[in-house]
Amino acid sequence: MEHRMTQVGAYEAKTHLPKLLERVEAGETIVITRHGREVARLVPPPNNPEAVDLQEMWSRWKKARRGLTLGGLKVRDLINEGRR
Repeated sequence: MEHRMTQVGAYEAKTHLPKLLERVEAGETIVITRHGREVARLVPPPNNPEAVDLQEMWSRWKKARRGLTLGGLKVRDLINEGRR
């Protein structure tokens, strides 16, 4: 995948950051310069097909803990025991 690269000055980057972020989101790389020297780059994030689905992970965690107990103990008692 070919990415376009554009250079902008630091003042322009500060002034137009929301628009620059839209361009980066669309796949463009923005090079920010100060006095003609590159100081930063705004780049699109890598595609991560292995990104964690938090809803799914939470659902699996709740299912796995079903039926687990503290054996009659109360959470408050365990907290207090840890403070001794």
